Formats: sequence, C-alpha cells, structure tokens
Amino acid sequence: MERTLVIGDVHGGFKALEQVLERASVTTKDTLIFLGDYVDGWSEAFEVLNLLISLKASHNCVFLKGNHDELFYDWLTKGKDNPNWLHHGGQATINSYKDRPYNFIQIHTHFLENLENYHLDSKNRLFLHAGFTNVKGIEQEHFTKMFYWDRSLWETALACRNLDKSDEFYPERLTIYSEVYIGHTPLSRINKDKPYCAAGVWNVDTGAAFTNPLTIMDVDTKEFWQSDALPTLYPNEKGRN
Repeated sequence: MERTLVIGDVHGGFKALEQVLERASVTTKDTLIFLGDYVDGWSEAFEVLNLLISLKASHNCVFLKGNHDELFYDWLTKGKDNPNWLHHGGQATINSYKDRPYNFIQIHTHFLENLENYHLDSKNRLFLHAGFTNVKGIEQEHFTKMFYWDRSLWETALACRNLDKSDEFYPERLTIYSEVYIGHTPLSRINKDKPYCAAGVWNVDTGAAFTNPLTIMDVDTKEFWQSDALPTLYPNEKGRN
C-alpha cells in the first residue's frame, strides 16, 4: 500500500527518527514528507542528516526547510552564528559536526542548500515548516522566509478552531488549501503531545526538541506513530532550551 507520511521536527533526535520509521513500517512505496528543523537540540544532528540523505536515495522524499536548518546552513557556509541560535540548540549541532570528514560536510551542505520552501500535492494539501502570510496563498507570498519562520498561520488557526467557514469573518488564508501541514511551533505550548488540527491546519511538531516524542503521520488516514519521549532516548542531555 502506498502512503503519504509526514514527519515532524526532528531536532537532532536520530534515535527517535529511527524509531518512528520502524514503528510506521515505512517501505519504499511510501512518500515521506519531512517538515524541517532536522538540527539543533539533541546531539545527533550529523546522524540525522546522514539518514535523510540515504533515504533520499531509496525513497520518494520531500525535504522542507526549517528555520533551524537555515541558521545551521548560514553557520556552515558563512561562519554566521549568534548567541540566541547557540542557546536554542545550535551549540549541540556544532558539537555534532566537530571533526567530521570534510567530504561529509560538503554533502550535508548541499543537502541543506536544496531544501524546499513548501510542497503542494495533487489533492491541494500544503506542506511547509511554518506558514505563510499572504491571503492569496503561497504563490503570492512576497516574504519567502515566512515559509519557515511564520507563526501567525498557526495562531490564526487556533483562534478560529471553533468557527464555521461560512462565517463572514473567517480568514481567507484558511480556505485556500484542503489541508495544511506544519511543524515549527511545538504543541507542548498548548499541553499536547499528539498531532492536532485547528481550522484545517495540522500541526505535527509534537515537541521532540523538548520532552515529548517525535511523530510520523499518515495524511490520508490520520493514523500516527510516535517515538519514545526524547529525554528517555538521550538521558544525559537537555535538548533545546
């Protein structure tokens, strides 16, 4: 059976990524859509990217860009860092890449360079890391960084979760796509650790960067599988602040 599976923010949790792929019984017939933020948090960012690159060779994969992926790419290519990034997981990623072979660094840099801003499938389902701000949709978005930095889409969806689409004040932004899948804003902020849908926007970031599990979900059936909570997989680490 061919499935479309969406995977939330990994944040260096290689062990969790291995678990969800195994628990979902992923095969080469499945399409895998990764929502970004592969690095910054737990200690195995290097191993995460290695696994993603190998999956790209064997599976039908879509790799979306997260804000943490951009920050890491800037550090790799320009030596750019900042105290805020280092504090929010960047230091763990730098540590993970210490003394790695240069050819692997080049391969990983190329991978990050080619991440996609969004993916729109044949069923008008939109996948992106964070959101968009233009009321006409992604093709009219003038600020492409919003695809991996915006939080207003999710905030708007939460505010409208109990409204009917026929309401005259219902946001136009939430009517364009049949469904939207995002990560970026951990659901632990609203005390949830499972995928949650608000006004047609599915948030799959179940807080793996912090104390919750990583999630993979079948976008057709909404069945999902989760890893163990990340602190149990990395008992000597703190994850992201």
